[in-house]
Amino acid sequence: MFSHLMIGANDVAASKAFYDAALDPLGVKPGFVDPKGRAMYMQDGGIFMLTQPINGEAASGANGGTIGFAAATPEAADAFHKAGVAAGGTAIEDAPGWREGNGMRLYLAYLLDPSGNKICAMCRG
Repeated sequence: MFSHLMIGANDVAASKAFYDAALDPLGVKPGFVDPKGRAMYMQDGGIFMLTQPINGEAASGANGGTIGFAAATPEAADAFHKAGVAAGGTAIEDAPGWREGNGMRLYLAYLLDPSGNKICAMCRG
């Protein structure tokens, strides 16, 4: 459904270091920086990008928004969470673990990135 996702980053280099570490356990290769200073990650036809806001204002997380990354296993989601915290992210919500409801069973691991974006690694049960 989506071709790409771009989020704001107050410090693209710091955010790139965070995402390089956090996404590695999910099998995502380190991002690269394009000539415009945006960090880009490409996998399975999708693109995830980090950029300083073009309006010159500070980046901020979407209130109520979450960016989800697919994890193949609960262990990969745990590694994402651990690497993200070690790279400057903030653990939020419940500890990584299984959540059940509405006929679904999901393993979720939530973080805030260095710019305050809420992200999650998710494995379906």
